[in-house]
Amino acid sequence: MARYIGSECRQCRREGMKLFLKGNKCSTDKCAFERRNYAPGQHKDTRSKISDYGKQLREKQKLRRIYGLLERQFRRYYEAASRKKGVTGEIMLQYLERRLDNVVYRMGLASNRLASRQLINHGHLKVNGRRVDIPSFLVKAGDKIEVKEKSRKLKVIVQAMESVARRGGVAAWMEVNPETLSGVFKSVPNREEVGLPIQEQLIVELYSK
Repeated sequence: MARYIGSECRQCRREGMKLFLKGNKCSTDKCAFERRNYAPGQHKDTRSKISDYGKQLREKQKLRRIYGLLERQFRRYYEAASRKKGVTGEIMLQYLERRLDNVVYRMGLASNRLASRQLINHGHLKVNGRRVDIPSFLVKAGDKIEVKEKSRKLKVIVQAMESVARRGGVAAWMEVNPETLSGVFKSVPNREEVGLPIQEQLIVELYSK
C-alpha cells in the first residue's frame, strides 16, 4: 500500500496549523511549525486570495492528513457517510473517529496515529478479547479495547501514557483504565466533542460537485 514518506512537519506548515503528527515533539519548542510558521517551498504561499475551490481543497487535505489517510481511502469514508441519513460531514468525522488506530491514539496508548497504527499492525491490541491487526477496523459503542498482556511494558506505550495529559488527556467518549491499559469506547462522539478546527461542510461541497 502506498504511503506518505515525506516530512510530517512540512504537512503542518503547508496547512498553516499544527496537525500533531509527531506526537510529543509537537508540544515542545523543537516543533518545526513553531520555528517556521509559513508555507514550505522557495516562494512560499504568496497569493493574496484563495479561490473557493482552494479553500475546499485545503480543508480536505487538513482532515486527511490529521487522520493519516490517502485520498482513495479518505473518499470512501465520504461516500459511506453520504449514503447515511443525517449531516454528511458529521457522519464522516464519526467514521474517522471510530477507526481503531484513532481510538488507540485517543486512549493515550500511542503518541500519534502513526505509532498507533504500528502497534495494531504488530498485533499488540485486542478488541473484545480478540486480536485485531487492522488499523481501519471500525469500533462500535461498548467495545473494549486493550493492550495484550505481553505488550503492556512496551516503551512506546509507557511513554505515551506518561505524556497523555500534555496533549489534553483522554477523549471524553473513552473510559480508560491506565493500570490495565484497557478502555471502553462509550459512545460515538458528536461534532462538538470531536472539536477539530475543520470546516467539514467545505469537504462535502468539494466531493459533491
